Amino acid sequence: MKILLTGSTGYIGKRLLPALLDNGHEVVCMVRDKDRLDIKKYKPEQVTIVEADLMKPATLKQLPKDIDAAYYLVHSMSMSGGDFSKEEKRSAEHFVEFMDGTKAEQIIYMGGITNEQQLSKHLESRKAVEEELRKSKVPVTALRAGIVIGSGSASFEIIRDLVEKLPVMVAPRWLKTKCQPIAIRNVVQFLSGVLHKKYTYDKHFDIYGPDTLTYKQMLLQFGQLRKLKRKVIVVPLFTPRLSSYWLYFVTSTSYPLAKNLVDSMKVDVIAEENDLAKRLHIELIPYKEAIKMAFEKIEQNMVLSSWNDAGDNRIFAKGLATHIEIPKFGVFTNRQTQEAKDPATALERIFSIGGRNGWYYANWLWGFRGFLDRLFGGVGLRRGRKNAAEVAPGDALDFWRVIYASREEKRLLLYAEMKLPGEAWLEFKIDDKNCVAQTATFRPLGIGGRLYWYAMLPFHYFIFRGMLNKIAGK
Repeated sequence: MKILLTGSTGYIGKRLLPALLDNGHEVVCMVRDKDRLDIKKYKPEQVTIVEADLMKPATLKQLPKDIDAAYYLVHSMSMSGGDFSKEEKRSAEHFVEFMDGTKAEQIIYMGGITNEQQLSKHLESRKAVEEELRKSKVPVTALRAGIVIGSGSASFEIIRDLVEKLPVMVAPRWLKTKCQPIAIRNVVQFLSGVLHKKYTYDKHFDIYGPDTLTYKQMLLQFGQLRKLKRKVIVVPLFTPRLSSYWLYFVTSTSYPLAKNLVDSMKVDVIAEENDLAKRLHIELIPYKEAIKMAFEKIEQNMVLSSWNDAGDNRIFAKGLATHIEIPKFGVFTNRQTQEAKDPATALERIFSIGGRNGWYYANWLWGFRGFLDRLFGGVGLRRGRKNAAEVAPGDALDFWRVIYASREEKRLLLYAEMKLPGEAWLEFKIDDKNCVAQTATFRPLGIGGRLYWYAMLPFHYFIFRGMLNKIAGK
């Protein structure tokens, strides 16, 4: 079958793509920026990329009409500005208009469990999108999930941050809210399993794991698995705004996502029972087992996707390619070079920089810079990196975004996502003479940007010099 996959650069989409290919399907990946999806490891006759934007209907004309089915995995919960519910509704409207002109037999949509009468803004939006998709002539199969647990998922990473960093948690009352967490492996099985199953057409199904837990129980069970003694004290004093700030400062989540998550966590997310798992022969994975599986992937450096890779920000809006050309005029530059003692080792250190590996020199200063960034609403250092040894364009890397990464060219280019009075790039490159060049480029915005650069000059010199010496093996 020929399948259209939207949201293919997102957390779920990146997991679903290989499953569809393993089942022998031909997949057309719709992306806003082709540089964010690496398909070189797949057979070219099996997968193609088409650049299109659901907010720009004219671009959808580039998509093929001879598709058999389509997955709608688009959402905007982490948007930092604007009304994401209106954006999502318009995207769905444009998608329906396109789908009605195809020969597709099925639309598969993944939303959120919406069985409470009073829904959060996020869940209301998910429900509205489903209703909009049902206006299509093409039958819709809607799968509704709650908390998704897997390596790189937002829920998993937030729980991990809380448990591993806080021996004692003074937490909001929403920790008593109940949910039914589902393993990412089960999610992919459901998504791929309902494909072309006619008994699922024009129906919705809640998908859920076998455990019903409060968020507090999830935290404590996570701690037990990690052999960490943790105490959770629930207090009623936290307002939704305070709860959002609490999540934002303690975990790696962004503030917009924290706000929407807290809004969703105020109500129980209990599924309507159904026999879909039985009919698809899916063995539901318990919460603790899902946590174990997630850590196995992390330890083996086999994390396929991370929620951090699917941001909605200025970089993705303009496209990664627009940032590859580093400006040469009106910028400040710190360029240092060092001959590599062992070029192969130097290359490994370049591509392993950041995350748990650190920045090789004065890590406490990098940590302090990350802390300041969080204070001013930035992403900080807590995002880390999803793979300890490999990076690809579009990946989050602490408070940087990977713009270009090529081992063949021995080049890594990062673009700053921390709060700055300007724009910044950090480039590593090894030339034919085995010389490592490390270049920091800053394009200031106004007088504040220039003052910032001069204030940071002493730190830049010692930090960048120390980092380069470590990379080069001096």
